[in-house]
Amino acid sequence: MVACKALADPTRLEILRLVAAQPGPVCVCDIVDRFALAQPTISHHLKVLREAGWLAASKIGIWVFYELDPDGPAALAEVAALFAAAGSRTSLREPAPRSPRSASRGPGRSA
Repeated sequence: MVACKALADPTRLEILRLVAAQPGPVCVCDIVDRFALAQPTISHHLKVLREAGWLAASKIGIWVFYELDPDGPAALAEVAALFAAAGSRTSLREPAPRSPRSASRGPGRSA
């Protein structure tokens, strides 16, 4: 579930899209330059994505480079499988018929 929560934030989703669109690792400085947010905020988002398994980081000198974690898409496939399994066990039932007395009160009205 951590992987899903990490993608719930629009900024993190955009960071992930940006990194995924690159042919190789992306320097953190280039990621920061693409957003109108402070560097510590971007670093926090990158940390959340890294800890959730979406991004991998490597340090070269003083710079940190990010790329998609090779296991990240597998985590998404597992989540999708969980939803598919839950969906096959869940069926929508017809609502119970309302009695004429409760129907006359209307929604939100009690006796």
